[in-house]
Amino acid sequence: MNIVIDTSAIIAVIANEPEKRRLIKLTSGFDLIAPKSVYWEIGNAFSAMFKKKQANLEQAKEAINIFQTIPIRFLGIELIEAIELSNTYNIYAYDAYIISCALKHKCPLISLDRKLMDVAKQAKVKIVEVQP
Repeated sequence: MNIVIDTSAIIAVIANEPEKRRLIKLTSGFDLIAPKSVYWEIGNAFSAMFKKKQANLEQAKEAINIFQTIPIRFLGIELIEAIELSNTYNIYAYDAYIISCALKHKCPLISLDRKLMDVAKQAKVKIVEVQP
């Protein structure tokens, strides 16, 4: 069975954040999928961490090496559907891509982004709660 994973969950795993163990446990046995945009969002997340002095280049390289070992199938999305979701729920396109992917593939979504999860629920996407 597939599960859509977003950037926040991936970053938590590769950056060794407190939610790492729970995320790994919750996704065990699932095939991870994500829209292609998530691949580039990882780089953007690290560039934001650089600006905030939350990570240095070596830490980012190490995390990206870990990221590249995670078996995630990156998929295209329907752009029209995504912008419709963006308009309907007043969300950024990147969040709409995640929700669109979950809807298209009829699978649950795992994320640490509370706002994204709330909108996904409104869009009738099944979510996987990370908090115990």
